[in-house]
Amino acid sequence: MKVLKTYPEKCIACHSCESACSNLYFKEDNAAKSCILISEGTPPGMNVCNQCQTCVAACPTQALTVNSQGVVMLNKSLCIGCLMCVAVCPTDSMRTVQGMHSPFKCIACGVCTKNCPTDAIKIVTE
Repeated sequence: MKVLKTYPEKCIACHSCESACSNLYFKEDNAAKSCILISEGTPPGMNVCNQCQTCVAACPTQALTVNSQGVVMLNKSLCIGCLMCVAVCPTDSMRTVQGMHSPFKCIACGVCTKNCPTDAIKIVTE
């Protein structure tokens, strides 16, 4: 399974991962629209989807599926916006923002890893 592995002890809370993510998927620098969330602290908190698949079982329309690499993917054309996936996510990694019909989550694309100056986040296969 392909997942993002976080190393909070290396994180300097520069938020470059959040910027890279939101810019790639939403074309704006907005932490609320990032699939990874960094919170201030020592060490900083790093919240990203661990691909546990709890959301897949909760989806009434089968809009959430698991690809061959073990990554949970959302088919927006099947999503009815019920947000059951957001409600059951044990890590609060299934995200939504006001004004958007469909939720969003990390798909382990790796754009955040390329922008992290301290290697605090990496893609690994488990």
